[in-house]
Amino acid sequence: MKGEIITIGNELISGRVLDLNAWYAAGRLTASGLKVTRVTTVGDDPEKLSSAIRDAVEQSQFVIITGGLGATEDDITNEIAAKTLNRPLCLDREMLEQIKEYVQLRGMRMSASLEKMARMPQEAKPLNPKGNVCGFSLVENKVRLYFLPGVPDQMRYLLDEFVLPEILTHCKTLPVLRHRLLKLYGLSEPKIAEVLKKLPEKPDKIILGFYPHFPENHVTISLRGEDESTVIKELDKMEKEIRELLGSYIFATGTQSMEAVVGELLRRKGLSISVAESCTGGLIGNLLTDVPGSSDYFLGGAVVYSNTAKVELLDVSPATIEAHGAVSDQTVREMSGGVRVKFGSAIGVGVTGIAGPEGGTSEKPVGTVHVGLATEKEIFSRKYRFWGTRKQVKLNTAMMALDWVRRYLNGNPFLPGV
Repeated sequence: MKGEIITIGNELISGRVLDLNAWYAAGRLTASGLKVTRVTTVGDDPEKLSSAIRDAVEQSQFVIITGGLGATEDDITNEIAAKTLNRPLCLDREMLEQIKEYVQLRGMRMSASLEKMARMPQEAKPLNPKGNVCGFSLVENKVRLYFLPGVPDQMRYLLDEFVLPEILTHCKTLPVLRHRLLKLYGLSEPKIAEVLKKLPEKPDKIILGFYPHFPENHVTISLRGEDESTVIKELDKMEKEIRELLGSYIFATGTQSMEAVVGELLRRKGLSISVAESCTGGLIGNLLTDVPGSSDYFLGGAVVYSNTAKVELLDVSPATIEAHGAVSDQTVREMSGGVRVKFGSAIGVGVTGIAGPEGGTSEKPVGTVHVGLATEKEIFSRKYRFWGTRKQVKLNTAMMALDWVRRYLNGNPFLPGV
């Protein structure tokens, strides 16, 4: 069954916002054995959107349209869809009551802009009418059209819970569909593609995909079949072969996060951790404490952004900073060792670097980061160079620090530095 995706918004065509909706929808549809023939992005332009919808109806069996369903003045997808498909715009009473209830609970005032969200083309059916997140679907010349919000979390929820299951019920496909998701850190997309070329010949029905999810990369394995046991057996075989090739770059599966994996390892081994953060400004501690029950192993952290804080809070030697600089292996070793002693943890982790966009030099350019890990017996440190925005450098630094803990606890070597 083939379909296409239309995403709407001036912010998308201007490059101000990444089109995460198209990326996510294409990945989920393809992994389910559906064929995506085209992805179209249009701005808030009624004529171009109308043309895109007409073209899609002529060429596809299903269409996913995201964006323009909100309450602002430029949210006019409902109106354009009705006009394009020659259907009157009708007020959906059930949806209107849901909006009124939402407004009342939050002490807001009902307005015409909110009411318009309940107006849909004739014969359209609300998706998730009793929930706070809603879109609508309709059928035009046997083509199924699904109109979803542009907010990524809302769009993903509706796609996964309502749209994808409905599309699959109309497909003449094998009854059993299973997926595997492997999460990697430290390998680029081109490198993953190169490694996966070494796989033995895979069954025709297995669909492999790999997608960036900064700073991670995800590999998906999907298979349809007649019976569940055969499908699972084939997936197990393929996953084993992929794991043999990618090794310790794989840090998690499914919905697991790096911080959850690290936390489980610490809990299982009965170890505690503390962190000393300079360039990340508390991000590592935030990630660790996002995991429920992290108080079992996370003792605390110190955000030592200034040299004075490094010296006074962690006993970093002023002579070390003067001789080697705050961004150095020598300093991060004293930071990780100092925080471990201060908190009495089994492991101490430290990071220091230049997140940018200013502050770099020819010797230490923006993106230069040092990671340290201290135990009672030894201290490790290494230098890395990360690319991207300030936020990306910080996130990569935090991810690398957590990956160090994971690799140390698993007995794997750290990722090479520069």
